[in-house]
Amino acid sequence: MEKTSLFGKFAAVLPAGGLGKRMGGSVPKQLMQLGGKPVYQYCLETFLRMDEIAEVVIAVPADWKEYFEKDISDRFGQSTSLEFSHVLNKLKIIVGGRERWQSVQNGVNAIASNAEYVLVHDVARPFVSERIIRDVCETLVSKGSCLVAKPAIDTIKIASDGRVESTIDRNKVWLAQTPQAARIDLLKKLYARIEKEPLHFTPTDEASILEFFGESVYIVKGESANDKLTTPEDFEIFASRVAQKSSF
Repeated sequence: MEKTSLFGKFAAVLPAGGLGKRMGGSVPKQLMQLGGKPVYQYCLETFLRMDEIAEVVIAVPADWKEYFEKDISDRFGQSTSLEFSHVLNKLKIIVGGRERWQSVQNGVNAIASNAEYVLVHDVARPFVSERIIRDVCETLVSKGSCLVAKPAIDTIKIASDGRVESTIDRNKVWLAQTPQAARIDLLKKLYARIEKEPLHFTPTDEASILEFFGESVYIVKGESANDKLTTPEDFEIFASRVAQKSSF
């Protein structure tokens, strides 16, 4: 598939509505400083600079929307790598929902470009690569809905009340990451079905919604660099990665 065939077909929704309570601190984890800039800005810059991505919607906590708007205006206004007017035309900031999947729903419904597909990516995965994003785009067009995941390397146990019950074949186990992606019209159709008949579970990602409604979801191989920032220990690891990159 030629690269030019992918230009402008995709939008990105970046859910940043969580408060990251496991990180502690006085600000949401996506606003914590990592290597001199907030966590959310890493993946935001990556998506904004890619020609394949026609539009980027970031869903933020209601109480922090003005903060995000000012922070983005201040930071990209001083940017030398991204033209400010181009960023403004491509970026939309909205209020997220109560649950993550509702933030994504708000983001999908806010897409105003002519994109056919949407990639959903957690801002707490700051180091997503352009290679992964393009692999997702190509898989979307050639196969259908997909998610990034990496194969399990540890032995996986099923346990109850502190006692092991069974062992899972780790060759069949994949650890889900993001982006997770689908056609925009498909997600909107599934959200409409949920409105009429609410789910009996809280979806933790887009793939679980697609799976519930019987849609095929293909795997795009991920990598450890795309892991999620969740705990203070993770933050130390991510900070060391930034320090290592800046030393070269």
